[in-house]
Amino acid sequence: MTGTTGDTSGAAHGTTGATDPTGTPATASGPTALLHLAVALDGAGWHPAAWREEGARPGELLDAAYWADLVTEAERGLLDFVTFEDALGLQSAAFHLPDDRTDQVRGSIDAVLLAAYLAPLTQHIGLVPTTNVTHTEPFHLAIGIATLDHASRGRAGWRPQIASRAADAAHFGRRTAPQLTERDVGDSDSISEPLRALFVEGAEVVQAARWLWDSWEDGAEIRDATTGRFLDRDKVHHIDFRGTNFSVKGPSITPRTPQGQPPVVSLAHATTPYEFAALSSDVVAITPHDRAGTAAILAQVAEAVERTGRDVSERPLRTFADLIVLLDDEPGVAARRKARLDEVAGAGLVSDAEVFTGTPAELADLLIDRYSTGLDGFRLRPATLPHDLMVITRGLVPELQRRGVFRTEYASTTLRGHLGLARPASRYAKSG
Repeated sequence: MTGTTGDTSGAAHGTTGATDPTGTPATASGPTALLHLAVALDGAGWHPAAWREEGARPGELLDAAYWADLVTEAERGLLDFVTFEDALGLQSAAFHLPDDRTDQVRGSIDAVLLAAYLAPLTQHIGLVPTTNVTHTEPFHLAIGIATLDHASRGRAGWRPQIASRAADAAHFGRRTAPQLTERDVGDSDSISEPLRALFVEGAEVVQAARWLWDSWEDGAEIRDATTGRFLDRDKVHHIDFRGTNFSVKGPSITPRTPQGQPPVVSLAHATTPYEFAALSSDVVAITPHDRAGTAAILAQVAEAVERTGRDVSERPLRTFADLIVLLDDEPGVAARRKARLDEVAGAGLVSDAEVFTGTPAELADLLIDRYSTGLDGFRLRPATLPHDLMVITRGLVPELQRRGVFRTEYASTTLRGHLGLARPASRYAKSG
């Protein structure tokens, strides 16, 4: 482990609080140090031609049973959490504009509602839906995620996302958004700079949601039929939050949840999103393309943490690296499969994240090497579903377990517990 970069950002895997199967705390220097593993689920997979691959289930992409199969498979692999993509407009091959293509998957279902459906079908895995924070009311976002945390008994997370496309704003008609240009989308910092005000607002939305989650203290519900006292009014609070463009009176209509604060997960590519993560997130997913890039981005995240004044001893920030993966047991098969998918798509796969093709053992080598830079874990994006997910759970996970770097059973019942994050007290609770 390189040490200072990961430690400064609160992302060093030696501080995650993970345990080995015997209950012994993991350490960064010992063989029991456990990495975290999550999966990002999206449609038929992250390759645009995945829906045309043998074994794909394109006719079931809007069927809840399809998603149940995927998430129960992820739980079979003992993964920390799954994320669900969502957006306010149809998918597009362009980052900044809608398109009229008919040869790629278009259409999706609401991520929060999907996660709520899946909650009683699973027992351990974290469920992290994506929601838009630019055009959606903070109060509705807060109670939706709080309700999911109750439904899952403490396994909810939240991935807030700004609406970067001007076309998305037209669906609501209340505000406009800057139209990004081809020049903007050519560089991560160039993309985020015109959207800086939206990131600032997004951080305020997350802050308001956290205040709403705290607005009911633990024990606010008395539920004593004999005395007729259902509620301790002194433990329910108006938050009176004022952001730049909105205000929220509160309190929440949803009592305090099993986790108190469901973990917030964000995806970040550049300086402004790193600052958003430092202000707002419990987990940040980054997108390096090599080992040196991983160390460099961890340093940038650490700088953002320092600029924002976050106390990582009080509020650790976990760092995950994203990878698109094509996996097969036999060497060379995944690369040939990618070439075939690229040919079907009419272009090579281009992504913000690194694209890996290889065997589970080869991916395990890469993950362990990158982990040593100070990462806490990885969010893998299966290129095709269900194939690559099943190779993750049935090939990669056993390989990591053999090497002693991944859990062999769930040691916690909550997402915060999987991540080694303590349950915070309400900000309104009286100390002592």
